[in-house]
Amino acid sequence: MDIQLNHHLHSFSLSHPKQPPSSTHPHHRTTTVKVYAISGNPQKLIQSGTVVAIVPKEAAAAINDGGYKLLDIRPEWEREKSRVSGSMHVPLFVQDMDNGPLTLLKKWVHFGYIGAWTGQSFTMINPDFLDQVEKMVPDKSTKLLVACGEGLRSMMATSKLHKNGYTNLGWLAGGFNRATDGDFPEVEGPEKLQYATIGGASYYFLKILLLLQAVGKNN
Repeated sequence: MDIQLNHHLHSFSLSHPKQPPSSTHPHHRTTTVKVYAISGNPQKLIQSGTVVAIVPKEAAAAINDGGYKLLDIRPEWEREKSRVSGSMHVPLFVQDMDNGPLTLLKKWVHFGYIGAWTGQSFTMINPDFLDQVEKMVPDKSTKLLVACGEGLRSMMATSKLHKNGYTNLGWLAGGFNRATDGDFPEVEGPEKLQYATIGGASYYFLKILLLLQAVGKNN
């Protein structure tokens, strides 16, 4: 499913989503972000402008000029690879530590179909997510730019936060995966932001591909 986002040149202007600008406006652009396997409610929040969609290349301006605070909701193992300096962190998903028979079976299936390739752990919704965000950001009128790797988990998080009373929410459209070098001026960690969600066997395939590309350029 595609979500079409109409926005101004400057990110801080995105906080006023009352009426889309005319297509003849000299600074008007349209961005299409593909969204898969997500319920309708978060989509409606974004399409209506209740949650403001901000693409990665405009995120720094939204933070520096628009007053947004960046809330990273990725699990800890993704954030350890790469993170935006000064961003807040509350994971929406945490590792499922239950070792009951049914959960163990699910973990084995997960590892066989997904985990070995992606390196992703078997997770569960963080039951304390909203409480942890409230402790970190008690003022629910604070502008929060919610971000994850690909944009799906952060879309779910914005819906939860909106239901819990947060009124100035932004969504990093497409997630960090769509970021390019320089979109966020200060990044910490051993990997690039756009590669932080990649793990397992796919991580080594990526490294080989990047090496081959580098060799090709040198030749």
